[in-house]
Amino acid sequence: MILSIESSCDDSSISITEIATKKLIYHKKISQEAEHSCYGGVVPELASRLHAVALPKILEETKPYFNKLKAIAVTNQPGLGITLLEGIAMSKTLAVILDIPLIPVHHLKGHIYSLFIEKEATLPLLVLLISGGHTQVIRVESFERMEILATSMDDSVGESFDKTAKMMGLGYPGGPLIEALALQGDEDRFDLPVPLRNSSLIAFSLSGLKNAVRLKVEACGGKEKMSEQDKADLSASFQKAVKLHLLQKSKKIFAKEQIKDFAIVGGASANKYIRNAYEKLCAEFDKTLHVVPLEYCSDNAAMIGRYALDAYDKKEFIDPHEIDIISTKKQQSGMLL
Repeated sequence: MILSIESSCDDSSISITEIATKKLIYHKKISQEAEHSCYGGVVPELASRLHAVALPKILEETKPYFNKLKAIAVTNQPGLGITLLEGIAMSKTLAVILDIPLIPVHHLKGHIYSLFIEKEATLPLLVLLISGGHTQVIRVESFERMEILATSMDDSVGESFDKTAKMMGLGYPGGPLIEALALQGDEDRFDLPVPLRNSSLIAFSLSGLKNAVRLKVEACGGKEKMSEQDKADLSASFQKAVKLHLLQKSKKIFAKEQIKDFAIVGGASANKYIRNAYEKLCAEFDKTLHVVPLEYCSDNAAMIGRYALDAYDKKEFIDPHEIDIISTKKQQSGMLL
C-alpha cells in the first residue's frame, strides 16, 4: 500500500491506496474552511498551524496499515510553502523510519489523476483544470507528457469566485455560495464584460471581470446595502461571464485538438452550472466529457495516492533528504513539470 499526504493549502488529508487493486483503503480530510471564513480567504500561517495539529491526528488512524506500506507520497509543489512544509516533514520522517521510498507529487497532476481514483487511467485527454490557484487547459498525452496549452494571466477561476463573494460579504469559500445564490438570480440583470472576448489570445484573465463586479457592488451601495436579490443577480451575472469566457477560449482549443476525451478537474469543477455548459460544448464538438466525483474535486490525498500508484510502477522515487518545497509559481505554457 501507499500512504499519501496532501497539505498544499487549507485541507489536511491522508489516504491509503492498495497498489495491486488501486482500491482506496482509507481516506480522511479535515477542512479548515471554518477557521479561515472570517478572513475571507486562506491565512497561510494559520493554515500551517492547523495542519500541524490535524495531520498527526489523521496519521494516528493509519498506523494499522504501516506494516503493509511500500511507499510514502506527498505533495511538494505547487502550493503555499509554509503549508507544504507540514506534509513534507511528516513524509520524510515516515519514509526514513519505515525505510521505504518517497514519491514527490505535483499537485496539479494529482488533480488530473483524481479522474482515475480506483480505476485505470484513460489517456490521452484534454483537461480543464479550474481551482483556487490555477486555470489551465492541459493536453495529457501520457503519465510522462503533459503540456499546458492555455493558462490564466492573473486570477484563477476559484480565486475570482472567492474574491467576488468577499466583495458581497458572502463568506468563504465563495464558489459554493455564489453557485447557490445564482440559482435565485437573474443572470442578465448586470452587464458584465466577458474577458478577452475580442482577443485572439488563447489564455484566461479574470482580474478585469473581478473589477467590474467591484464597480457593480459600489453602484448598489456596497455590500452592506445590497439586497439579497442584488447579490443573487450579481452572482448569476458573474457566473455567466466566467462560463462564457471559459467556453470561448475552450472552443478555440477544441477546434485545434483532435483528442476526443475532455475532462474538468479541480475544486471549481464542482460547479454544476459550468459542468452543464461543457456537456453542451462537448456534444457540439463530438467530445466525451469526464468529470470528477464531487467528493474528490477539491484538494485531497486520494488523488495524490492515485497518481502515486503510477509513479511507484515507474520507480519515481526521491531521497527523503533531498525533497524540495516548491511554492506557487505561474507557468504560462509548456510542459507541466
